[in-house]
Amino acid sequence: MNILITGSNGQLGNEIKQLAFNYNNWNFIYKDLPDLDITNKALLENLIKEESIHAIVNCAAYTAVDPAESNQEIAYAVNVLGAKNLAKLSSLYKIKLIHISTDFVFDGKHYLPYKETDQPNPLSVYGSTKLEGEQEVLAECSNSIIIRTAWLYSSFGANFVKTMQKLGAERDQLNVIFDQVGTPTFAGDLAQTILEILKQLEAGSTKKGVYHYSNEGIASWYDFAVEIMSLSNLKCRVYPIETFQYPTPAPRPSFSVLNKEKIKTDFGIEIPHWKSSLKKCIQILNEADK
Repeated sequence: MNILITGSNGQLGNEIKQLAFNYNNWNFIYKDLPDLDITNKALLENLIKEESIHAIVNCAAYTAVDPAESNQEIAYAVNVLGAKNLAKLSSLYKIKLIHISTDFVFDGKHYLPYKETDQPNPLSVYGSTKLEGEQEVLAECSNSIIIRTAWLYSSFGANFVKTMQKLGAERDQLNVIFDQVGTPTFAGDLAQTILEILKQLEAGSTKKGVYHYSNEGIASWYDFAVEIMSLSNLKCRVYPIETFQYPTPAPRPSFSVLNKEKIKTDFGIEIPHWKSSLKKCIQILNEADK
């Protein structure tokens, strides 16, 4: 099976690369800017035909939440038009498509973990474009799978874990928001789940539609930061603050906990707790520093 990974230089794409050696019978084609722009349909179609693509995992997205507020056209092009191109071509060439989305499609006003059937109501340009991208994918490629995830981090790229480690090493104290709640998600765990889903699709699974995936458990950004400092052996004190004390151009959902029962049931997967996965990621980062 020839599998195209778009946005392959990001956190999730790099984690898939780390696991790909376990799948010797698959041929992975990794593409990112400037080699592949998913908003260029002709270029995308040529690649699909030349490489005889059987499956696509779309990790490409405009994910800069605050800059998206003032770069709406770029966010729309990547998150909506790019997703639509992939879906149309997947349908045309009968390609299995897994598209990655986000908890930002919700407004965070729920009081129970969000199910796939809950009504989206994005607060930001980023969230709105990701939701519209989902809608295009489902409309153009009805057999596709959409995975919404949240609070993604990795040993690759820029993310909250690395930022906290850097600031924790430089400062005696930090203020971190405590009234936004969700679940930190290790991109390595999500990558493993995506590969398991691909294996089941190759074996004939007909599962499709929207799924939620994050690690298990619940935390605030404050809780997350405290655990990072502890596991990183940093002495920096972390103090909780409210969202209004740290204003941002794009509003964030205050509650981003996702219900994962559907993905666990349909694909028979187990999901680690966020603390154990964070420990694993920090161990990887420590090894890389040696």
